Amino acid sequence: MFIQVFEQEGGIQSYVKDIFRAYLAFNEPLYAEVFLLRDSPSCSNPFESERLKFHYFKSWSRQLERVSMTMALFSHLVRQRPQYVFCGHVNLAPLVGMLCQFLRIPYTVMTHGKEVWQPLPTAMKTNLQKAAQIWTVSRYTRQVACANNNLDPNKVKLLPCAVNGHDFSPGVKSTVLLARYGLVGAKVLMTVARLWSGDIYKGVDVTIQALAQISNVFPEVKYLVIGRGDDQPRLAQLAQDLGVADRVIFAGFVLKQELVEHYRLADAYVMPSQEGFGIVYLEAMACGVPVLSGDADGSADPLQDGKLGWRVPHRDPNAVAAACIEILKGDDQRCDGQWLREQAIALFGIDAFQKRLKEQLFSLSH
Repeated sequence: MFIQVFEQEGGIQSYVKDIFRAYLAFNEPLYAEVFLLRDSPSCSNPFESERLKFHYFKSWSRQLERVSMTMALFSHLVRQRPQYVFCGHVNLAPLVGMLCQFLRIPYTVMTHGKEVWQPLPTAMKTNLQKAAQIWTVSRYTRQVACANNNLDPNKVKLLPCAVNGHDFSPGVKSTVLLARYGLVGAKVLMTVARLWSGDIYKGVDVTIQALAQISNVFPEVKYLVIGRGDDQPRLAQLAQDLGVADRVIFAGFVLKQELVEHYRLADAYVMPSQEGFGIVYLEAMACGVPVLSGDADGSADPLQDGKLGWRVPHRDPNAVAAACIEILKGDDQRCDGQWLREQAIALFGIDAFQKRLKEQLFSLSH
């Protein structure tokens, strides 16, 4: 049961699609029915099959969506009595928990990051506490969610994000894109992020503040920012005020199928953020690009506590500048693109994800 998977792009949506993909690859004949609150039957869904049947509830009214899905879910649970129910977002936990507890069906709640870092409303917290299991993507989210919501850490199982090594791979810098963005001969820092005023934690502003220091060592440095949102005017003005506007390129929204060629432009992927996990770090590493993250969040997992990349205080421009200079010098093993890719794929590739998912699903029946 999920809020929305196919009619919106984002980290949670990508993660859920990876679960569907891995589920369908199992040899065992497992069957599931999927309830989607805000997707419609007209959406593009490549996972519809005998083993995954989808139910859609998108409507002109949010209230009608909820009522329709609640009635359909209750009817299904009463008639089919599934062995297990998976709740794809903590916002749906009160509904799933109420129905499953009434019918005595065990359920798991999937969590992702910031949505469970703060103390939750009573209904959400209570139904999280009563879940048979809670899945989450990183050690940090497990630690913070348990501390703030009185959860049993033994119930919280890790299913980290995955990266597809076929989709994301190293390659030469596109001459077309270099020319388009004015990056010929430049040392390129890059961030892929939503530029929403509610997402300032992504650290684009901090990286802009670090550019002057970096340019003292690498005068050819430029910063390519991929993404869109209402915070872009503030960021552009900040670059102007700091005298680095000529070094910052706002590329806007880039289609997923074009993203890999943009990653290949980068000499460093820089996002001093606070992430639940940070799939973008894996995507960059799979393309052989060194990475920089914040040091107090779920990025500890993809960066393996600093073994695979640089972790710095996420609102510290001086620390970001120092780390970027180290990366651009290229003397560290963490700058070895081939080694970086091998590590990322071995730990977080699709095969590793499928193995973890299978272990967790089959542990529920024992």
